[in-house]
Amino acid sequence: MNHARPKARLSRALGIPLTAKCVRYVERRPYPPGVHGRQRRKTSDYQVRLLEKQRLRHQYNVSETQLRRAFDEAARGTGKTGERLVALLERRLDAVVHRAGLARSIYQARQLVAHGHITVDGRKVDRPSYRLSPGQVVGVRERSRERLPFQLAAAGAQRGEGPGQPYLSVDLTGLRATLLREPARDEVPVICDEQLVVEFYSR
Repeated sequence: MNHARPKARLSRALGIPLTAKCVRYVERRPYPPGVHGRQRRKTSDYQVRLLEKQRLRHQYNVSETQLRRAFDEAARGTGKTGERLVALLERRLDAVVHRAGLARSIYQARQLVAHGHITVDGRKVDRPSYRLSPGQVVGVRERSRERLPFQLAAAGAQRGEGPGQPYLSVDLTGLRATLLREPARDEVPVICDEQLVVEFYSR
């Protein structure tokens, strides 16, 4: 999903860096963009919940319709709705490609999937919204392995500095990742109070 707003401005509006490049912009100007960005404004309960919903939506690069559909599914399930919502979003194919270090950002992950470079259990899947089940293996098509993004991924250049996600088994040299189980909320590196998102949709 493409957004017209530059990522740096969007990151400042949300108060979180959406890509690694945006970190320095948010740190340098930790206030919303625009001539009134520095001014303190009173925020309503609605604005607080809307901001959290937008944060979650943009970190996964999904549309409002996709997020609402995921929320409705999470609400029908068992357990806490907010945690269930994050787990559903984290099992999206583009999210797994990003978390595994096969792409440097969620935006690049979405593009790589949509252009047909990614496989699931050996079969090409070009839908970023495809939801993985535990045990499924994500890989890179043979004819795509020589492309620069995947050469960088194999060298570990696009993997985060953290220990990785325990719900994923990653083989960067082989450009493969396996979803071992459903992610737990405290294992997902998403900046969001999901309970406020639930309250936003439940109002």
